[in-house]
Amino acid sequence: MPTPRTSGGAERFELNAGRLDLSPEDMLEMYSTMVLVRALDERIWLMNRQGKAAIVASCQGHEAAQLGAVWAMRQAPSAAYFPYYRDMALAIGLGVTPKETMLGFLAKEGERHSGARQFGLQGIRPDLKLFNNSNVVSTQIPHAVGYALGCKLSREPAAVITCFGDGGASQGDCHEGMNFAAVHKLPVIFFCENNRYAISVPLHKQMAVEHVADRAPGYGMAGVIVDGTDILATYQATQKAVQRALRGEGPTLLEAKVERYLPHTSDDDDTRYRPREEVQEARKHDPLRLFRELLLGKGILTEALDQRFQQQAKAEVNEATEFAEQAPYPEPDDFYEHVYGRV
Repeated sequence: MPTPRTSGGAERFELNAGRLDLSPEDMLEMYSTMVLVRALDERIWLMNRQGKAAIVASCQGHEAAQLGAVWAMRQAPSAAYFPYYRDMALAIGLGVTPKETMLGFLAKEGERHSGARQFGLQGIRPDLKLFNNSNVVSTQIPHAVGYALGCKLSREPAAVITCFGDGGASQGDCHEGMNFAAVHKLPVIFFCENNRYAISVPLHKQMAVEHVADRAPGYGMAGVIVDGTDILATYQATQKAVQRALRGEGPTLLEAKVERYLPHTSDDDDTRYRPREEVQEARKHDPLRLFRELLLGKGILTEALDQRFQQQAKAEVNEATEFAEQAPYPEPDDFYEHVYGRV
């Protein structure tokens, strides 16, 4: 039997539609980006099954949480991002193109994050302030805290966000980063995308609390829980965390409850530990479908416009696929170019 869980200490965030400061055009842009991300994710997963992409960590089910956070972070005068390996929607929302993404997963020349030497979307994009050095779990968290400390010392009006899964919340790097950030009131948002599985380990076997954000009072920071399948609620919850950071009130532990529809990675077999009925139930909370239905119900989206978005996404993904497949693999000559300094 699972250990009884305690609960309490974190705010349960609910969407305040009356204070939603997004225009219909903003919401359509969010939706079209989500459509593109889903099409790209499905294609990359397919290419893994064809033996063309070595390993893939799907973001399907996480898209609303990531894009809602990106849109809110845009309100900071200066923002920096320290994502984890499942944050493809976040990267696309920041401006990484499908072509660049596909080059990375196929390890082709021209990939801008790591020169096609790492897991897809791993590496650094200084032009986007996107820092994802490694897919080692939670190592990005101390990096984000250090960046936030630098912003505070230089009096830069900034907000920093670092993303991780529920499994990452059990790592020492996470605890140390949160403690340091809270002590020094750093402008960092700890964004936990909780899909209830650390690879194959369910939540109740990882921690004795029901909600990751319930740990926040123990660090002395704000804790917030939001429905991560609701892009608008996630946007508003992140917006509040950004404002708190900019006011100098310190960090926020923001937990977005999301779904994971596919195995942990393409190298995993989730049928060994996860009932198919559970996945089917989770798909009832598909963030793409939920946002589509909301926009249709409000008259912001039409069936014709939706079809156009779907066709545009398919065309863009097809173009990116063809481009990456035709691209050469990188030459070995510059393998050490960004590894050792020159003297």
